[in-house]
Amino acid sequence: MKKFFLLISMVLLFSSVRGQESLVAVKKSLSLMGTKFEITVVADNQDLGYIYINEATAEIERIEGIISSWKPNSETSLINKNAGIKPVPVSMELFALLERAIKLSELTSGAFDVSYAAFDRIWNFNGEMTTMPTASEIENTIAKVGYQNIILDKEKQTVFLAKKGMKIGFGALGKGYAADKAKELLVGKGVEGGIINASGDLTTWGTQASGKNWVVGITNPLAKDKVFSWLPVIESSVATSGNYEKYVTFKGERYSHIIDPRTGYPSKGVNSVSIFAKKAELCDALATAVFIMGRDSGIHLINQIDGVEVVVVDNENKVHKSSGIVLDSN
Repeated sequence: MKKFFLLISMVLLFSSVRGQESLVAVKKSLSLMGTKFEITVVADNQDLGYIYINEATAEIERIEGIISSWKPNSETSLINKNAGIKPVPVSMELFALLERAIKLSELTSGAFDVSYAAFDRIWNFNGEMTTMPTASEIENTIAKVGYQNIILDKEKQTVFLAKKGMKIGFGALGKGYAADKAKELLVGKGVEGGIINASGDLTTWGTQASGKNWVVGITNPLAKDKVFSWLPVIESSVATSGNYEKYVTFKGERYSHIIDPRTGYPSKGVNSVSIFAKKAELCDALATAVFIMGRDSGIHLINQIDGVEVVVVDNENKVHKSSGIVLDSN
């Protein structure tokens, strides 16, 4: 269920020259949250632009310190260490994030589930995995997965994982949330436009330095140098889940890194899902959920949610979309 890089590549068009009001677009690539971030801001000059980028970077690092399951003293790690033992007091920020995550789990009938992280113990996509998990290993792990067993106490502001061995992780939500928070910070400081791109989970605001809209190019996953459609991203966000960057192969069959938390097995039938919505956090979560739900069920769900659209590429590399998407191949 973890997402890493795009199957549908996002090609961002932006201006790095002075616009009519002597604005410049300043861009910097960084390694944050275990992945690649690109932060672009529109500012009066380069020095000011880099100051803004540094402030956004500090905000992303702050969030990582809360939600990372790899940092031993993070709030998330403390929750996991106390699974089946006791509730853990947390910040209101993390509490609210988990509240939203559980609502998304309910909306997607469990296709999205932050307690999927227990599968990290039996599925590994970093090149070290040499054998398939056994059916009993998967069955035993599924018993430790389930958003219904994440107990939130609003009055005491605590989180309790009801079963020992449970584990939450924000791999399908965290980068989008961090992008949203960095954007919120910069907008609050009066930055006129920009993009926070967290390995393809991105959010935009304002316009390019030239005054033109930000545009995203969706490319064919089998021919990444060819864009099949350009879409404007106006005060909006995009996230993509894809199946080819991280996978393992056993007996000639490829298994994607995106695990269905309801079955314990990698999802099949879809090559990629791109979600368009106001918040990157929502895009991030729904891209994973739709990938797991499959083309028809996923598009049906998105068509019922106001302000959200989807582009799905199936396993035959055919493009499908929600009702509000108009693809421009020019």
